[in-house]
Amino acid sequence: MGIGTERSARTAGVLGALLCSAVLFYFGTGLSPIAVLTWIAPIPVLVLATRAGGWTAAGVAFGAFLLGTANVWGYQSHSGDEPLWPFGIIMDVGMSLLFTFAVWVFWALVRRRRALLATLAAPAAWTGAVYLVTVVNPMGMMGSLANDQGDAPVVLQTASWAGMWGVEFLVLLPACAIAALCAPDVARAARIRAGAVAAVVLALALGGGALRLASGGGTGAPQRLAAITQNAGYHWGPDVGGQEGRELVAAYVREITSLPDGVRLVVLPEAAFSAEQEWPAELVGPMRQAAKARGLSIVLGFEYYDRKGKHNYDYALAFPADGAAPARYLKHHDMVSPPGRELGFVPGAEVSTAMVICGDANFANPIRDSAAAGARLLAIPAELAVPPGNNDEGGWQHSRNSLVRGVENGLPVVFSDANGSLMVSDGFGRVTGEARTGGTAPFTTVTAEVPTGPGATLYTRLGDWSAWLCLAITLAGLVFAHPKTLSRRSGGDRAVTG
Repeated sequence: MGIGTERSARTAGVLGALLCSAVLFYFGTGLSPIAVLTWIAPIPVLVLATRAGGWTAAGVAFGAFLLGTANVWGYQSHSGDEPLWPFGIIMDVGMSLLFTFAVWVFWALVRRRRALLATLAAPAAWTGAVYLVTVVNPMGMMGSLANDQGDAPVVLQTASWAGMWGVEFLVLLPACAIAALCAPDVARAARIRAGAVAAVVLALALGGGALRLASGGGTGAPQRLAAITQNAGYHWGPDVGGQEGRELVAAYVREITSLPDGVRLVVLPEAAFSAEQEWPAELVGPMRQAAKARGLSIVLGFEYYDRKGKHNYDYALAFPADGAAPARYLKHHDMVSPPGRELGFVPGAEVSTAMVICGDANFANPIRDSAAAGARLLAIPAELAVPPGNNDEGGWQHSRNSLVRGVENGLPVVFSDANGSLMVSDGFGRVTGEARTGGTAPFTTVTAEVPTGPGATLYTRLGDWSAWLCLAITLAGLVFAHPKTLSRRSGGDRAVTG
């Protein structure tokens, strides 16, 4: 083979790996991912990394992941939560850099002929880096690889003992193992060892997940739950003191009154109503009456405008089934409102029911703390900030982010999103009721029955131990990948080091 032909073949291989991974990332991640493709997408890039130079591997990894994020560019162009400029671009480029880092770690360790460490350290590098981003990012994390597995309950069971970090690691592990098995300059025994360890980890995680799902749907009596939202597109709730606000309160009360018999909890969206009073009679009175009349608890979003203090307060109000005075919860993670500090529970509920608001689910807490405090059910009022006409694009991703948090802590979830999806899921991540908003009817309603969740899991008790383990593995990988630790090689080395 001539030099020109060899160069053309190498270029074709690089472009092929770039395009294959980009297409697979496009369909395997984002707003409506195909879960199995998430696992396959890294393989072309990682296999290339066993044969190409470091800069080539890094460039292809960055390009493939960034092109894959094209599946959200349209959404980001009109999203209020993550607009394309500057936040969307920062997120897309940032996540592409994290994937590039993971591929570089893999490349450097394969170059060192450490197939097993490469197989473990690359997914650990991704997972550890995503964890650190979540820690420092005031908006938390949504749209990760764990999120993309939202319709794969057997995979998500790993989150019950290792958190979403365990799922992040698990999704990347087989691709790294396959690429390590294909490494031409690594000894056969080392490649087989890497593949065997990865196979054992996958078998234990997925087999354990299947057994957990087969063990039952929960530990308590089934609960009939409901979520309701107005089909009005993106809106911040009207003032209940005005005509529009009073009419909306009355309309929601009619929807609650018409729910099927046996519903024990109904959740309305974030900021469904607003007022310049902390406890507006126009809202509190009708909701207390509706709760008592139907014998159910109501959780709804309420925005209090404190004009004197010049603050907005993003609350969830919980109206108990006996018609008693409501309790309230202040959103913990809010870049506009003063943040809350206390946990929120529905008073007098038959099943201990915690409440959080929308972006709170982008973080481990306060949901994990609520489960540790005895919660067995989770109510989440939410709101997607996109204009009318685009109100269902991010609904799946938004709801599945909350579903993953439910699996982490053994909690069924009732999720009511004013501008995306309504969802009811059990404590094992199985969706039992779901609907997109934006229909022709004034409201969208979902009712479903789920057993009481198992509650606090191993992850609830131990926290982010798996993320810290991933950071430790990454550090070990970096130590062995350092240039000073690389043995001098010759001859065929150029095929690897490029």
